[in-house]
Amino acid sequence: MPRYDYRCRSCGATFELNRPMSQANAPAVCPAGHEDVTKLMSMVAVTGTGSAGAAPQAGGGGGGCCGGGCCG
Repeated sequence: MPRYDYRCRSCGATFELNRPMSQANAPAVCPAGHEDVTKLMSMVAVTGTGSAGAAPQAGGGGGGCCGGGCCG
């Protein structure tokens, strides 16, 4: 179930709610009971060692469908 982040304009509290995507735009109420709440844009960070467009590395591999040499 997706998590959505919110900030209360009345008290400044930041909180999150787990709710189905079908309720993503439904009104939210802050933990203190205020209704003047805005949904925040969530940022997702993805890290890894590869880079887009990098050339394949040489070595190993024997061809075939899996590159492992087992298929000929």
